[in-house]
Amino acid sequence: MTITEVLPFLAGIAVLVALTIIILRIAEVGLGWLPVVAILRAVVQLTLVALLLAGALNAWWSVAAFIGLMLTTASVTSLRRARALPRGPLGAVLGVVIGTLVTIGLVLVLGLVDLRFERVIAIAGIVSGNSMTVATLSMRRFASDLRSGWGEVEAWLALGAQPRRANRRLRQTAVREALLPNLDQTKNTGLVTLPGAFVGALFAGAPPLEAAQFQIVVLTAIMLAGAITAVVATGFASGVALKPVEAEQ
Repeated sequence: MTITEVLPFLAGIAVLVALTIIILRIAEVGLGWLPVVAILRAVVQLTLVALLLAGALNAWWSVAAFIGLMLTTASVTSLRRARALPRGPLGAVLGVVIGTLVTIGLVLVLGLVDLRFERVIAIAGIVSGNSMTVATLSMRRFASDLRSGWGEVEAWLALGAQPRRANRRLRQTAVREALLPNLDQTKNTGLVTLPGAFVGALFAGAPPLEAAQFQIVVLTAIMLAGAITAVVATGFASGVALKPVEAEQ
């Protein structure tokens, strides 16, 4: 892309971000400049990824290293959002890493994705990003429900229940609520939304049926990774009977 093509593109993005900030300021949501920081990071990071995919990732060791970088970033982000729980940070990391690696491993072993650098990177990025989101949602919901329902947990503990039994209902709710958005999106794929992997494959010149096949693999992998991530993360965090601290933004 030339400068004359990039500048109008960046100007359009700036308008969308500015409108986002204005709407959130009017609504007094309290996110400050986080949307701006988020999009700036996205621009820089996606640019670097594009450059890497254009030529640097030409060996499997480099692909593995890049997946490791994605997992590290996803884990750090999730653990920061899980600090309210006594064992939340480690639980979030375990959930993200196990959920992502198990899912990617199964996808490759079952031959659901061709062993091509760009395809493996694509599925790994989608799965790790989803695992990060699910870990954040499930741990924050679990912490919130534990604070509001601590009386129930204490009642179970008073009866001699182990911590995992005492907060089992709250943990189940957290897992369910974290998974519902992706399940709803999967259920309505093709009717309400056209997912990014499908559209991207079409833009790349893939036949519609091949694009649909890849998207189905992505949706199924997201579902499995999310389930593993949420169950592992909240399961590890539920092993202690301590009331969570106040929520962090």
